[in-house]
Amino acid sequence: MGCKIIFSPQALADLEAAVRFIAEENPAAAARVGNALIDRVAILENFPLLGSLYPKRPGVCKLVSRPYIIFYRFRKQDNSVDILRYWHGAQQEPDLQSLD
Repeated sequence: MGCKIIFSPQALADLEAAVRFIAEENPAAAARVGNALIDRVAILENFPLLGSLYPKRPGVCKLVSRPYIIFYRFRKQDNSVDILRYWHGAQQEPDLQSLD
């Protein structure tokens, strides 16, 4: 059985902000990007260790979906993956301290 995917409120807000920003210029592209970011996370259901460790935050991994970075945490004991943030690669790195 695959891992349960749990989106943090901040990850959902990040995703919504990205889609809204893109939709201002191109609604069709916004839908494609939003769906691609959700689809990219779905792979973690069966491959939760797919991403690489994020060295600045113990226990946090990152998965790239260019130009976005998806920060997540695999909780083996719960067989779940917490999606922490969606982050555009051109932005300064996010503060993940508040997501404990």
